[in-house]
Amino acid sequence: MAIYDVGDLVTCSATFAVNDTPTDPTVLTFSFKTPAGTTTTYTYGTDAALVRDSAGAFHVDVPVDAEGVWHYRFAGTGAATAAEERRFYTRGRNA
Repeated sequence: MAIYDVGDLVTCSATFAVNDTPTDPTVLTFSFKTPAGTTTTYTYGTDAALVRDSAGAFHVDVPVDAEGVWHYRFAGTGAATAAEERRFYTRGRNA
């Protein structure tokens, strides 16, 4: 599991493909859950935070402001149906 510091901007990314060909999902969502349990969801085409880098490749920059384990998930449907879940840990600031 990746480790970051509170205050970092964490880039979460995923790539979608069909038969090894990079393919954009028809509908793509990204959600993340903070250590406190708050969930935020973005939809591609609606929320500017969910960025298309190239065919099938997307990312979101998540500003982390709390210590603990963060979870995130990309979920695509339609032309490229797949999901990817990951997590990362943030450690608190040292005085």
